[in-house]
Amino acid sequence: MRVLIITGSDSDLPVMKEAAKVLEEFGVEYDMTISSAHRSPERTEELIIDASTRSIKVIIVGAGMSAHLAGVIAARFPLPVIGVPLESGVLGGVDALLSTMQMPSGIPVATVAINGAKNAGILAVQILATSDKILENKLLEYKKKLAIEVEEKALKIENDQ
Repeated sequence: MRVLIITGSDSDLPVMKEAAKVLEEFGVEYDMTISSAHRSPERTEELIIDASTRSIKVIIVGAGMSAHLAGVIAARFPLPVIGVPLESGVLGGVDALLSTMQMPSGIPVATVAINGAKNAGILAVQILATSDKILENKLLEYKKKLAIEVEEKALKIENDQ
């Protein structure tokens, strides 16, 4: 296993499954679970310790509202943590975005857009690809595919005029 996905609530799973889909597309092993920095701090601590002893290289963390989960994990896990601020509450995820990205010096959390789990998955693959040529080649093909899709869409619009 190379990536661990942790989210604060089962209501977050539809968004966080987008990260899992990307990892599956690239053939990256992952596990997904639920924990809370506030409601289950012991479980969160156990997950971090366990991840450090296994082959986890990146942790993707989704959380809404005050979004302390990614920061708590980043404070204890020595490798990259990617935060996915989730849309929730009266502020629509802006509070989660700010909480996730405004980490104190020395405790970085790479932060993607609100509900940006797909990009979190891609970023995890990019991090892993720095030491995995097969993943790097898959990423290059993925980027080519994105460019081709844009060209095809542009051509369709231009031909429909």
